[in-house]
Amino acid sequence: MSLQSLALIENWPVPTAAAGVVRADGTVPGTHGPADHRFPLASVTKPLAAYAALVAYEEGAVELDEPAGPPGATVRHLLAHTSGLAFDEHRTMSAPGERRLYSNAGFEQLGDHIAKATEIPFAEYLRQAVLEPLGMTSTSLEGSPAKDGVSTVADLLRFAAELQAPRLLDPRTVAEAMTVQYPGTKGVLPGYGHQNPNDWGLGFEIRDTKSPHWTGSSSSPRTFGHFGQSGTFLWTDPDAQVAAVALTDRPFGPWAIEAWPVFTDAVLTEVRG
Repeated sequence: MSLQSLALIENWPVPTAAAGVVRADGTVPGTHGPADHRFPLASVTKPLAAYAALVAYEEGAVELDEPAGPPGATVRHLLAHTSGLAFDEHRTMSAPGERRLYSNAGFEQLGDHIAKATEIPFAEYLRQAVLEPLGMTSTSLEGSPAKDGVSTVADLLRFAAELQAPRLLDPRTVAEAMTVQYPGTKGVLPGYGHQNPNDWGLGFEIRDTKSPHWTGSSSSPRTFGHFGQSGTFLWTDPDAQVAAVALTDRPFGPWAIEAWPVFTDAVLTEVRG
């Protein structure tokens, strides 16, 4: 039986929406909407790119603390949005490690760094390292590693299952990615304003006690994930042992700020029984 809570997407003011849930044991208790419809991910691309970067790290192609990006910055700074690079411009706004400056440019420099280290174009490296092994055949990177991924709910549920029970990475690496990097760093969470602290792991935003937030009021502080300006999100709640994906074709805005937490709380209530 499919989860009743997923039907809430029917009420969202969007042309097309699909959603799904996967448990930590890999079972999918439900999907709703066209699970095989390909949606632009916008910034939900970043967790996929980050996972590829972590594969490159485990393969020995890069080190997390080697120089990358602007002077003084490292691969870790780029993954944690603390390199000092501006949001969408390749110019430095602050010293590495000082502020949480959410940066598309940082992920683009990360992609370039890994492509150079592996001698494989980043989109192809992502395909070989993450997408192909997980069977994510409907997912592709069609430009920037920060925002140009295209995928389906069915594929992202495979990725969300991997996040909960890693096969491609050592679980210790994944645990590091979900651990706050540069604790106490302030910054702006796009769409939600200034947060102190603005906690991030390696490519994943960590909920902690942020308010307001795009996850639910019942989401555990350990919840991690990402949302995208194309009206998309993926979150994993380790305490509830469940992850959810929702993809739409309407840009993020007030509708999402209102709808997403209600959806998340309904899903968590239902899966917790």
